Amino acid sequence: MTARTTRPLPTGTSRSSARRRLAAVGALAVAGSLLLTACGDQTDGGGEKGGGDTKAKTSQAPLFDKLPEKIRSAGVIKVGSDIAYAPVEFYDENDQVAGIDPDLADALEKQLGVEFEFTNGTFDQLVLGMNSGRFDIVMSAMTDTKERQQGASEDAQGGADFVDYFRAGSAILVKKGNPEGITSLDDLCGRTVALQRGTANEDLAEAQNKKCDKPIKILAFEKDTEALLQVKQGRAVADINDYPVAAYNAKTSGGGKDFEVVGEQIDAAPYGIAVSKKNTELRDAIKAALDAIIDNGEYQKVLEKWDVTDAGVEEAVVNGGK
Repeated sequence: MTARTTRPLPTGTSRSSARRRLAAVGALAVAGSLLLTACGDQTDGGGEKGGGDTKAKTSQAPLFDKLPEKIRSAGVIKVGSDIAYAPVEFYDENDQVAGIDPDLADALEKQLGVEFEFTNGTFDQLVLGMNSGRFDIVMSAMTDTKERQQGASEDAQGGADFVDYFRAGSAILVKKGNPEGITSLDDLCGRTVALQRGTANEDLAEAQNKKCDKPIKILAFEKDTEALLQVKQGRAVADINDYPVAAYNAKTSGGGKDFEVVGEQIDAAPYGIAVSKKNTELRDAIKAALDAIIDNGEYQKVLEKWDVTDAGVEEAVVNGGK
């Protein structure tokens, strides 16, 4: 998905966001027997939600009938996400899952009649977790690419279909004041750069390396927070990051005194909600729900809340990545 200051959020917590937080922290030690009864097996996607079937089967949500029977019976869509990527998804000051993706999930719940239950995971293992049955979908600022669709990238074992819902490019984040004078990818040649492993930003740095006389030394980390720390402590001259995430960190980290974004947004591409290629029924239901919230204005409200309206799309697209 953060070692940064987040802007204040409403303190009220909805029932669905509270349940997402319960899933994210995995409260097995506190309520093992209850979890087994209520949520089923969290490792293989099996089981049903005890006591939830009647409500789920009688839901009046407009797109409920488009969901697979297993999802309707469970009353929940299990979401894999790397929850350390503000403003897309992160833990707020109340330790609740917050951000663009969780807010969009709240809007999708109204259309589909089931809850979206976020579980924290390592970014480059999320598609594998989905394809092994741990998650139903992935919502994690994941760029839709042909390599991920086909399972050709290291973080997309087995491949996935993507329902594209957002567009964002990469950005270069440097220390406030830009002491190294970085203005473009070319200025990173021969320098040390930090980034998150398994992302499109790592691919971008590797591609830039082919153009450099002196190669970029790439420090790749499991979490973007670790990459940010390298820049803050002077061990890397820049972090290559998704543009909305870079802009958010420049605005909020250290009260806006830690970082700044330099240069233009690079290679804007779609974020997609990943769904197993074997689960086309769920994929199509999510696409229909996204189109519905775009049409009814709920999608626009989320983008306005997080100041990312420029990244919006007019309709959801399946596998639009290149």
